[in-house]
Amino acid sequence: VQLQAFGGGLVQAGTSLRLSCAALGRTFSSDYMGWFRQAPGKQRELVAGISSVGTTYFADSVKGRFTISRDNAKNTLYLQMNSVKPDDTAAYYCAARGSSGWSRRVSDYDYWGQGTQVTVSS
Repeated sequence: VQLQAFGGGLVQAGTSLRLSCAALGRTFSSDYMGWFRQAPGKQRELVAGISSVGTTYFADSVKGRFTISRDNAKNTLYLQMNSVKPDDTAAYYCAARGSSGWSRRVSDYDYWGQGTQVTVSS
């Protein structure tokens, strides 16, 4: 069972970036899924989450700028990042719970992608 995150890179502030996460080896359509990020010296935090029926959660720091979506037919999770800021610089991880409930605790997620680096220059 694998989650493969990709789409990170070096971008300028104010531009957009789209992250994708492909799930392999298991169907995640019933799972709550999320995007976490971790900046150097900081704890990993949930920035966006989505339930199996499309109910979303966003951290205050990204509300109005980031959008999360999922394509259950393709077993793929997305994070659209608009108007990015230098503070968005971090390694971004996709994750899935083995259940449908919302959580922002790292320990509640059972499957993790390898992380993709996003660096925003000012």
